[in-house]
Amino acid sequence: MLLAKSIGCLAGAAVGDALGGAVEGHSAEEIRDRYAGPVTGIVPPMRAPEDKPTAPYAKGHGRITDDTLVTHALVRAYSRKRDHLDAYDMAGLLVPDLLEKIVWVPDLQRETVALHRLAAGERHLITQLHFAHADPREAGVGNAVNCGAAMYIAPVGIVNAGDPVAAYREAIELAGAHQHSFGREAAGVMAACVAAAVPPSATVDDVVAAALAVARDGTRAAISAVLTAAKGYAARSGLDLATVKGLRAAMAPFDTVGEAYREPGLGSRRPSRLHAIEELPIALGMLVVSGGDVRDTILGSVNYGRDADSIASMAGAIAGTLHGIDGVPAEWVTAVSEESRLDLPAVGSSLALVASELLAAAGARASARAAFVGSLLASPAPSPRNPVG
Repeated sequence: MLLAKSIGCLAGAAVGDALGGAVEGHSAEEIRDRYAGPVTGIVPPMRAPEDKPTAPYAKGHGRITDDTLVTHALVRAYSRKRDHLDAYDMAGLLVPDLLEKIVWVPDLQRETVALHRLAAGERHLITQLHFAHADPREAGVGNAVNCGAAMYIAPVGIVNAGDPVAAYREAIELAGAHQHSFGREAAGVMAACVAAAVPPSATVDDVVAAALAVARDGTRAAISAVLTAAKGYAARSGLDLATVKGLRAAMAPFDTVGEAYREPGLGSRRPSRLHAIEELPIALGMLVVSGGDVRDTILGSVNYGRDADSIASMAGAIAGTLHGIDGVPAEWVTAVSEESRLDLPAVGSSLALVASELLAAAGARASARAAFVGSLLASPAPSPRNPVG
């Protein structure tokens, strides 16, 4: 079960990333105009690379983006340490991987280091930890507040399977090396959602409850508002434009980017306790609208537009964890694996193996702790006349 859930998480994330990458940065209306209706599978990109001089990536066609590249780098960090990670491991394990390991970068159509595909917010991680030698626990301060940490944090939920609070805490610790404010908070909540989705009996309601239990400030308010709106569209579909508009209206008061996604104002991506990133609340909203179905959750997220690759990747990771690999559309997994040169079962298996080791160790510690507490409580009380024994 853990193996199926781990592979499902990473497959759902990769598929969502690949499908959403084709339409990233565009509105729901623009997407429907381009494809003569909503996207229902793998499609070519909205615009050709030559039409985007600032970001000439050959997206679409089932090609993953930096979301999945960094997610898999984090899995490799876990595989090397074979233990829980902290902020210092971001400097000692993750950053060297991004700088040195040669990987296939699908939307560059060549082998290179992942660094060459990172956006500015993610390059902050490299600048601070590798060049500036910042304290890893504080390196995220000063970065643009975005979903950069939340987009790759799903593996933390797998290694903390069934324990959303522990997943939240570990993700908050890790994300401090990369993000701050509500960007860091979103990473913690995202990890908690994945952890809550691992138990065999887990439901959408369990995921939602975990998110609301750990989320704070504007992040909690945004999730609550979007989920309330999503319940009103549960009988419809994420492909319905009314659903997209309803979820966007619920999110808008908490979003700092604004309606013109590709033209953010001066206040965008600045720290705040009142605001939230858009990607995670919308991913959870689409999860609720779809009833947790992997295909519908991903497609709703893709057709929402805006930061569609990250929204769909997060949504796919959570839904894929809920249902395991058998719930992720096989034709998508095959197509994305071939086009992006991925071995998703191998990556998921390596993460599941680490998770199983950590869960076994946690069980042993819990048993030892319970025995200690039992013996302590069973000890005779000290005499009032001789408190020390």
